[in-house]
Amino acid sequence: MAATPAVRILEQAEVAHVLHPYDPEHPSDLGHGEAAVAALGADPRQVFKTLLARVDGTLTVAVVPVSGTLDLKALAAAVGGRKAAMADPADAERATGYVLGGISPLGQKKAHPTVVDATALEFATVMVSAGKRGLQLELAPADLVRLTRARTAPIGR
Repeated sequence: MAATPAVRILEQAEVAHVLHPYDPEHPSDLGHGEAAVAALGADPRQVFKTLLARVDGTLTVAVVPVSGTLDLKALAAAVGGRKAAMADPADAERATGYVLGGISPLGQKKAHPTVVDATALEFATVMVSAGKRGLQLELAPADLVRLTRARTAPIGR
């Protein structure tokens, strides 16, 4: 399996992680995160989706549990902004170098302000996209926060 930029970051930093491949094909009524949860039989509170929003015009990465949704007001507050709106999908792909459904918070083309939902810290490990559809990576939330230079805040609901 070819290493994605996200996996290479973990390998270079010598961070313990586990890759979880799965079939990325799924019914259209499921989002990519929900499909990963179903395919892996994982806890949807422990699998996190990576979303991009614009906070006062600045692209910002939000990492929230698949089981919930992003609270845009809370994200804006977490980075000291006033207003947040979801980023255009094409902008998200261009800015990260990943495709929708496979955007990882790790190894993006450019570093963006990143906020990880505080619930991640409740688990020994969490799963996030490894940088392509059909591949999740499991790692300690502290490593995720450190490697993305993220702050944690209650941004999910």
